[in-house]
Amino acid sequence: MRRVEVGFAAAAVAGVAGGLAAWGSGWWGAGVAGSVLLGGLAAEWFVRRRVRAWAYCERADDLLVRRGVLFSRLSVIPYGRMQFVDVRAGPVERAFGLATVRMHTAAAASDARIPGLSGKEAARLRDRLAELGEAMAAGV
Repeated sequence: MRRVEVGFAAAAVAGVAGGLAAWGSGWWGAGVAGSVLLGGLAAEWFVRRRVRAWAYCERADDLLVRRGVLFSRLSVIPYGRMQFVDVRAGPVERAFGLATVRMHTAAAASDARIPGLSGKEAARLRDRLAELGEAMAAGV
């Protein structure tokens, strides 16, 4: 399975914010800075775990999408059942050069997505899935 890899620097941002709070505030500011730094490190750990939980695997007849930190979920999407494949990138994703691939099927509950892909990989995956979807649907 391919993993979605994205790096975040929440701890660094929290450290800078804490340092600014401590500057000129004495012991009280140092306590605030330490608390902010600890919160940033916890956020960094959680975000990294959440990002590493996403993975996908292209197989011969279907696509596997795995996600979830606490509750793991594995979705199997047959290529022939895909109605359309969409690539989306919001303002934050565009700032980091990332995109999200969404697969839509006839079933309402099977709206699968793969976030955190590079723009090139998202376009490649969209084209590949559309090609396989057309080939598999033709046989139905």
